[in-house]
Amino acid sequence: MNLLFDEVKATQTAAWLLRQAGAPLQHLALIKLLYKADREALRRWGLPITTDRYAAMKLGPVTSGIYDLIKASGNSGAHPSFWSAHIARRGPYEVELVRDPGGSELSRAEVRLLAEIFTADGAKDGFRLADETHRDFPEWKDPGGTSVPIEIADILEALGVPEEQAAHTEDAVRAHRAARQLAI
Repeated sequence: MNLLFDEVKATQTAAWLLRQAGAPLQHLALIKLLYKADREALRRWGLPITTDRYAAMKLGPVTSGIYDLIKASGNSGAHPSFWSAHIARRGPYEVELVRDPGGSELSRAEVRLLAEIFTADGAKDGFRLADETHRDFPEWKDPGGTSVPIEIADILEALGVPEEQAAHTEDAVRAHRAARQLAI
């Protein structure tokens, strides 16, 4: 099950982390930090921060929509997006904040969680974070040379969330998605 992707909120979340870094970040590190934040938000509140979907790739779990936005930002022929107006690729492996998108979509609790994640892991290299996600996140299964979706149910099971609470979380995600669709 996936939330309807909110590019503005995802961009504001990534921008918050980039502001904390004070410099460009490896896009691999940014994606891992975002995944860790979403995973912990699911554990705590039953909803992720970025509203992204997830996939298992060779270098661990990724926030799929954000990964696609990063790839597209390196393509000069790509359709302009909210993301590309604020975050750009710098060389083949880094992203940087080029214009502040603000933080109107982020709650105080989400910002506190992002601060926790950044304090714990913000100085780590992307490959170190990838190694940690391989080792510490049982929802990631090696997909070989392809990618496979990671469902919210897989994350909740890996977190040890009791079945009844996991069902409630999935219902909340479904309700959030329906509300987002009505708002568009």
